[in-house]
Amino acid sequence: MVTAFQVPITADKIKSKARELGADIVGIADGAAMNANPPDIEDPRRPSDITDHDAGRVIVIGQRVSLGATRIVDWSDRHKYVNDELTIASLEEIALDMVRWLERDGYPALIVPPTHVDPWRYDGDPSPHQKLPLSLDHAAVEAGLGTLGLNLQLLTPEFGPRVILTAVLSSVPVEADSRMEQPLCRGPECGRCLSTCPGDAVGLWKRDWVACDTYRQPHGFKQVTEFLGEVIDETDPETQKAMLRNEKSFHIWASILRGAGAVTGCRRCQDVCPVGEDYEFMLKDAMDHIPEDTEVKQQRLEQLRAEQSAGRRGPGYDAQKRWIGS
Repeated sequence: MVTAFQVPITADKIKSKARELGADIVGIADGAAMNANPPDIEDPRRPSDITDHDAGRVIVIGQRVSLGATRIVDWSDRHKYVNDELTIASLEEIALDMVRWLERDGYPALIVPPTHVDPWRYDGDPSPHQKLPLSLDHAAVEAGLGTLGLNLQLLTPEFGPRVILTAVLSSVPVEADSRMEQPLCRGPECGRCLSTCPGDAVGLWKRDWVACDTYRQPHGFKQVTEFLGEVIDETDPETQKAMLRNEKSFHIWASILRGAGAVTGCRRCQDVCPVGEDYEFMLKDAMDHIPEDTEVKQQRLEQLRAEQSAGRRGPGYDAQKRWIGS
């Protein structure tokens, strides 16, 4: 690459441009550090696995979700799905404008969107959790934007977990940010994410992703294939027609229109998390009470608290402590 055609640039200039375009948070991670510290050693998903040439820096960009939609308690309310999908659409525009801006100044770049799943990794079974080619939550921690919580979601000082992320890869020669060392999550001592989760997917510094996906993507690929299988297996033509016209079919159609319910869905753990400057003044009055909480969930929380008090944080913490904080 001919460096003579590159315009001098700084990390501050990149961040300023991202905010000018509409980003609420932005940080820059060191691609080499992410290559050396993948979140899952057995399935690394490193920046270098995406590009051989332009992964020196991972520019992580985030926008907060709508707080008005957050204040709707029902996890399956479609207003929440649609508002989050619109935020994703806005992020896509910001990331694309960032790529064009960087490339005009001589720095090739590419986007890692929050909805991209590599089709080459799909093995014909829709049941397992489908991962992004790069964990954006981990990238955000490496970029100094926050730390991971009890269920391994990103927490930020400004908005808690109520952000949607994308990333731009580029080998632009600027200084990378440092990770936060102080954890933002209180773990089982808080446990509100466990109390609210409709899929009981939250454990001790871990998440049951398959259970989570049932709600996080209620009209996603797995649910579509299951529904179509049910229609195909039905032998009565009139019943088949009725199935094609039922509510489940309508929701799938509505999700295909914009991805609402397919790439967005339940985020109750984000809604009720007390971390973030926005919670106390904008959400507490609507979110403090958790209607999904049960005695069984409280018993589970007490068990997790006892485990942690005894110094047993579990394999989830051991594997993720770099990003949880110490």
